[in-house]
Amino acid sequence: MNAATRLGLFATGAVVAFAGAYGVSAVVAPDDVAAQVDEETAMKGHTATGITSPGSGVLGLSLSADGFVLGPVTAPTTVGRAGELRFQILTSAGEPLTAFMESHEKDLHLITVRSDGSRFRHVHPVLDAASGTWSMPWEWDAAGTYRLYADFAPDVADAPAKVVLTRTVDVAGIATPVPVTGPKAGDEVDGFDVALDGDLVAGASSELTVTVTRDGEPATALQPYLGAFGHLVALRHGDLAYLHVHAEGDEPEAGDTSGPSISFMAEPQTTGLYLLYLDFQVDGKVHTAEFVVDAHAPEGTTHD
Repeated sequence: MNAATRLGLFATGAVVAFAGAYGVSAVVAPDDVAAQVDEETAMKGHTATGITSPGSGVLGLSLSADGFVLGPVTAPTTVGRAGELRFQILTSAGEPLTAFMESHEKDLHLITVRSDGSRFRHVHPVLDAASGTWSMPWEWDAAGTYRLYADFAPDVADAPAKVVLTRTVDVAGIATPVPVTGPKAGDEVDGFDVALDGDLVAGASSELTVTVTRDGEPATALQPYLGAFGHLVALRHGDLAYLHVHAEGDEPEAGDTSGPSISFMAEPQTTGLYLLYLDFQVDGKVHTAEFVVDAHAPEGTTHD
C-alpha cells in the first residue's frame, strides 16, 4: 500500500476535540480536600450553550449523555504527589459500565488539559472489569483546573457508537496561566519542526495539513499511532466542546511508515480560535506539537 495515500489523521473515534479554554486565575485548594470534580461547572457549560442538541455535532460539554454518566474522579490533590487517577462510567441507573468496544486500538481514550489550554495529555487507563473502575498512575506537574474527557464506545444494546463525557478536577496551588495570543502555525518539539497549513472555515469542511521535518529534512518515518499516522485534538477557545471530524486516508498496517505530511478534514461550527494538538510517533516515541488556528466566516458572509 502506498504510504502517501494513507496520510490519515486519527481523531479518537473519528472526532477531533474542539474545546474551549476558560480563563485561568490563581487556584488554591487545601491539601486535605479530595480531588473532586466541578459538576456544576460541567452542567452549566452544557445548558448555557445549548449546542449539544441532537444533530449539532458537538460533544463533550456534559458529565452525562446518551444514558451514561462520568462518575466522580479521584486523583492526587497537589502538584508533584504521586498517586492514582480513578473513575467509573455509570449507566443512568447508577450501575458501573463494564462492556466497551475497542475504538482505535483502545477501549477508552482519556484526554486531560488545563483550562488555559496547556498541559495536554492523551492517555489510556486500565479497566478493572469486576468493578468497572478505570485507573492509572498519576501525578500533576502544575496547579490549576483541568478538564478530563472520557471518550468511549459502550458495548451494550442500542448504545451510540461514540460517547464523550467530561468533568473538571482542581489541583491545589498557584496556577500561572499560559495566554493564547493569536494564531500559531508552527511548533518545535523534541528536535522536530512541525508546520500547519490550511484554514478553518466556520460551518464548512476544511482541509488542514501538518508537515513534519527534522534537521531540515522531511520526516518520512512516521509510525502508526492508535491506528493512524497521527492523532489530532483541537480545542475551541470558549466552551470546551468536541466536534466531529473526518479523517483522511486508509488505516495503516503494522510496519507501515509515512510522512512527512498528515491531512484531515475539520468542520468547526463557529468562528474563533482553536487550539490544536498533534500526536505523532517516530521510533516508538510519541511527540505532541501544538498550534492555534483562527476559524473565519465563509467568504461573502456579512454581519449586521
